[in-house]
Amino acid sequence: MLDRSLWRIDDAPRFGRGTLPKEVDVVVVGAGMTGLTTAYLLKRAGKRVAVFERERIGAGETGSTSAHLTYVTDLRLSELVGRFGRDRARMVWEGGAQAIDLIERNAETLGLRCRFRRVPGFLCAPFAAGGAAPDQSKTLRDEASLAIGLGFDAQYVVRGPVTGRPAVSYADQAQFHPLKYLLGLAAAVDGDGSCVREMAEVGEVLQDPRAVIVNGETVACADVVIATHVPLTGSTGIVSATLFQAKLYPYSSYVIGASVDADAPPAGLYSDTSDPYYFLRVHEEDAGRYAIFGGQDHKTGQAGDTETRFAQLEGMLRQLVSSARLDRRWSGQVIETTDGLPYIGQTADHQFIATGYAGNGLTFGTMAGIMIRDAITGVDNPWRELFDPHRKATSMGALATLVGENVDYPYYFVADRLRGRAAHSIETVARGAGKVLTIGGRRVACHRTDTGTVVKVSAVCTHLGCLVRWNDAESTWDCPCHGSRFTPEGLVIGGPAESPLERIDD
Repeated sequence: MLDRSLWRIDDAPRFGRGTLPKEVDVVVVGAGMTGLTTAYLLKRAGKRVAVFERERIGAGETGSTSAHLTYVTDLRLSELVGRFGRDRARMVWEGGAQAIDLIERNAETLGLRCRFRRVPGFLCAPFAAGGAAPDQSKTLRDEASLAIGLGFDAQYVVRGPVTGRPAVSYADQAQFHPLKYLLGLAAAVDGDGSCVREMAEVGEVLQDPRAVIVNGETVACADVVIATHVPLTGSTGIVSATLFQAKLYPYSSYVIGASVDADAPPAGLYSDTSDPYYFLRVHEEDAGRYAIFGGQDHKTGQAGDTETRFAQLEGMLRQLVSSARLDRRWSGQVIETTDGLPYIGQTADHQFIATGYAGNGLTFGTMAGIMIRDAITGVDNPWRELFDPHRKATSMGALATLVGENVDYPYYFVADRLRGRAAHSIETVARGAGKVLTIGGRRVACHRTDTGTVVKVSAVCTHLGCLVRWNDAESTWDCPCHGSRFTPEGLVIGGPAESPLERIDD
């Protein structure tokens, strides 16, 4: 069993050669779907662009995706209409459809062998409920009627795929290989006055004159795009950035992959109406059919035995597809927002962010590239106001979400400190595991490697001071307050933390 995303490519080309430019028009921080789409569109618009990635291309959440290309949002269409009205709900779904069209067009234009394929998508009655499932035929019939009324190609199905229970089918969704697509965009950006650089960490954003510090060197620019899943503070300021973080809620999601036979559903995208929902992707590979199944979502850092999440997914997939032969597993993180829509736009003078995509990272990330391209080039965009990062939570549901989700910070900040003292002995840490111990009066995150070496770092998250917790499934230190994730050595995997955990040496 591989603990690795299906999309990782061992022999992927590297982008790191050559000196850094002294000046460009736009600096893009992050080489995931948002960053490279933005950079590619800006270069085509005549801008000199520099993309800086702290690790490798797609090393963040784009590389951990389940790769659903769909305009069907996590927030049900009826909920979108209830919160934003019919016209704006239509705009959100139409934007997703345009994003899929753009990905298809880019793949064709650049000749990318990224396996782009149009497939149907299905919203299904719960996968796991069996005979005890409540009748959802009316709910799903209403969802289909609403989508048709707004102009989308939808159909209610009495006996849908996967379980044979009611479903809604949506035409013209898609699949592709996200990393092969990103590498193609990166190759198109790199050169002719623009560049893509891996292993290039942006340590600071300067406002006057505008520039970024990359691996200790200064690169001047007119605009900065922060495309890092959870935005860096940049030049926004710590108070504003902290208030903005209160509107972002990180969730961990688990994924397994398996070869399947003819008993699997046809190639397509499937999700159910559970809360949190489960998702299934079936596609064709050279070696045969393959299924990606996921779910078991929880707020990052707030689950105990994360290994059980994978075990439960495996049991469910075998019930749905008896021929499933598991060969890999991985996890990713999605960011929810107060009202269910992403935040895309300007947060400071000439500084742009994009975050809060929930389970639609590939389509919303592509839409973000279009929106930021338009903002920088002075073109009006129909989604600007809808996704404005400064918009207020207006509906009662959104306000309730804002209050409810932010109970976590004070709860975990205080509770972890009031809880009884952790064990003092490093001997209690097994190989391959991690524990937070009390050593010399301070909380220490201790990890014992498979060879027996003990790595010790501060257990205090560098964002706002909560205590991290060991994630046994992913071998990471996760913060339960705002979702920051760190390697066993304390290096930042994902924000909002921007600094590593303090290393503790004997």
